[in-house]
Amino acid sequence: MKKTLAILILFLLPIIASAKPTYRITVQIDGATDSTLLLGYYYAQNRFILDTARNNGRGKFVFESEKELYPGLYFFTNNNDRLTEFIVYKEKPFFTLHTDNSAWTMKMKVKGSQQNDIFFAYQKESESVYQQIDSMRTKLDSASFADYQHRQHLRIDSIKNHYINHYPNAMFARMINATKNVDELVPVEHPDGTKLTDHERYMWYMHHYFDFIPIDDDFIIRTPKPVFYQRIVDYTDKYMRGMPPEEICPLLDTLLDRAEPANQVFRWLLHHLTEKYLQSNIMVYDEVYVHLVQRYFATGRAPWYPPSAIDEQVERANKWERLLVGREAPELVLFDTLRRPHSLHRLGGKYTLLVFWSPTCGHCREIIPAIYRAFDQLADSLNLTAFAILTEPDDHTVGKWKQFLADHHITNPRWVNLNGGEANIDWREVYDITTTPQIYLIENDKHTFIAKKLNADLFRQICKQLK
Repeated sequence: MKKTLAILILFLLPIIASAKPTYRITVQIDGATDSTLLLGYYYAQNRFILDTARNNGRGKFVFESEKELYPGLYFFTNNNDRLTEFIVYKEKPFFTLHTDNSAWTMKMKVKGSQQNDIFFAYQKESESVYQQIDSMRTKLDSASFADYQHRQHLRIDSIKNHYINHYPNAMFARMINATKNVDELVPVEHPDGTKLTDHERYMWYMHHYFDFIPIDDDFIIRTPKPVFYQRIVDYTDKYMRGMPPEEICPLLDTLLDRAEPANQVFRWLLHHLTEKYLQSNIMVYDEVYVHLVQRYFATGRAPWYPPSAIDEQVERANKWERLLVGREAPELVLFDTLRRPHSLHRLGGKYTLLVFWSPTCGHCREIIPAIYRAFDQLADSLNLTAFAILTEPDDHTVGKWKQFLADHHITNPRWVNLNGGEANIDWREVYDITTTPQIYLIENDKHTFIAKKLNADLFRQICKQLK
């Protein structure tokens, strides 16, 4: 036994000895008073702490680990939120940052990193201009100071452009360039001189929104919130707001396809967009979720997800595809409280409100009376019917269901209450009923969905349009 253990130890020693750090970042702060420094990084909208280094007693802090440092903007900070940023990009992360405790950034000297030489040179130039602005704040009257401040900000813009033009491949220059936008570049005319319509100009803007942002480079995900994350949020939440799925899907495809070479960016972006449209309460945006899953998950372009997670996404998307606005509602045949059968496709009327709900669901207890009142007021004028299904048809819930119907006077004969216990299909599976209430509006001539994800207010608005 001892001999076997000795052989095992001898076998492992070369492996242990060969383990080398993947980064070693030395921070020397003359006159440092902090006992520890923290190493952190930006990621999308957040900041995270990655490592800790202790003062060796002479102001030397060494961050060292076998963990991989991805490209991006990092920082070291103390426990009092004093912070200095630095770059990790296309260089081995083995370098030294040497400064003085009186001014971490302005007195920084870099050894072993050209990327950080460029970065700190810019910071010192721009910071000196900001210091000049502060020094003049109390020396000039408000009008003169405003003019002076404007001229100094133009100087800062000039400094930025200098670094962008002279160091186009430096991460810092690419990050600064990414903050530019294309607003002033939107054309007014076609090449033949005819005027662009407002919609054409808007679509040009959407197609060129990311022209300055290197979304195909992994560093961009590890930058402060305004540089990348906020631009993505503005693009999808502000500028895409109200766009139909047939315009949104090609734009997202262009964005994702361009980002795909940058694994870290692509992973975050695909997850962010998929979750956004999975959780969207805008009825037609289910189509965007279905498109993303079928184009990227179902085709093997998201290999970092566990197979079970991919299967779950694909299965849900395939169900949702059958339930999109404009698709035919799957037929349902169920029994009412008197054991009489009813068919969804033969219910009569011009429109049918299809409702999945239960009195044990707190949200249902709030939504159902409100939507019933709207239905009751509009049923005759719009020739509406309702196909309302109890989703928990157990003996315990059926009594509560009947009591709820009586308590809230849900008695309109056009509103048909149905027990979900017996049906022609597994409606829970076919209609993907994982939460309640789920409410659809169906046009009865072709049995197609014309609205979904309804509440009382939205139902009233749609009925007003139908009138």
